[in-house]
Amino acid sequence: MSGSSEVEVSVDPECTQISVRGRLDVSTVADVRELLHAAVDHGVGDLHCDLTDLELVDATGLGLLLGTHRRAGRVGRRLVLHAVPPRVHRLLLATRLDRVLTLDAAEVA
Repeated sequence: MSGSSEVEVSVDPECTQISVRGRLDVSTVADVRELLHAAVDHGVGDLHCDLTDLELVDATGLGLLLGTHRRAGRVGRRLVLHAVPPRVHRLLLATRLDRVLTLDAAEVA
């Protein structure tokens, strides 16, 4: 069964806004990777990634978030995760990626 995902990217003078919806898994990560890498390479400021409507993330999706975080760091930018769903937050805690990735502290339960 194949899932789907949607990514929206908008750039303003101070930062890049990214919204990821649906699934972030092995079946969708290749398409999402292209968009996230383009946002890092051509955007400005920090990358603010809204995960409000993220339904599912697997190990491949976590790897993509980590890779995007590292890519952004290499060019002096940050990937900041916003509105992380509880299920995804528990996964970040279990994998200790909450210590590596930047989560908006005001939005973490």
